[in-house]
Amino acid sequence: MYAYIDGKLAFKSPSYVVIDAGGVGYHINISLNTYSLLGNAERCKLYTWLHVKEDGHSLYGFADEGERRLFLHLISISGIGPNTARMMLSSITPAEIQAAIISGNVALIQRIKGIGPKSAQRVILELQDKLRKEGPDTLTAAPLNKTVKDEALSALVMLGFARNAAEKVLEQEISKNNAELTVEQLIKYALKNL
Repeated sequence: MYAYIDGKLAFKSPSYVVIDAGGVGYHINISLNTYSLLGNAERCKLYTWLHVKEDGHSLYGFADEGERRLFLHLISISGIGPNTARMMLSSITPAEIQAAIISGNVALIQRIKGIGPKSAQRVILELQDKLRKEGPDTLTAAPLNKTVKDEALSALVMLGFARNAAEKVLEQEISKNNAELTVEQLIKYALKNL
């Protein structure tokens, strides 16, 4: 429902912030990772996710899109709710979590409070292939000036294609056509050949 909230940082604690945006104070739960990235800024922009349950609505905020994406992957696993995912993102950095999942490092994930051996194995089993497909740069902020190839590649990865295979197909098409191609033309070609 809310993609992000940008406004004046009215209150900041290690577990939540209050952002004043348009005269409304939004109580947003955050991880320690986001808390440390906020620093002493008076104004901030947090990427958000709204959790709706019977007894209330809770907003979760993230310093960048990559952390939010990893959070959404984590809560897709049975037995891991928003608070457990937030605890995971507070215990070790999103990059370390992603690396641990991809490499199958059960011990590192199991060291996180609230995650036992079975949960750690389930996280790795369910997310390892997804995170491998997305590639290692999914946690980094997207560049503002993306090329046509970058946009096409990002769209194909979001559709579920392996990054390496999509990149090869896009390279082939770009080398064949010296003319300027649109993102749509590149994606259509790639879909025919993947």
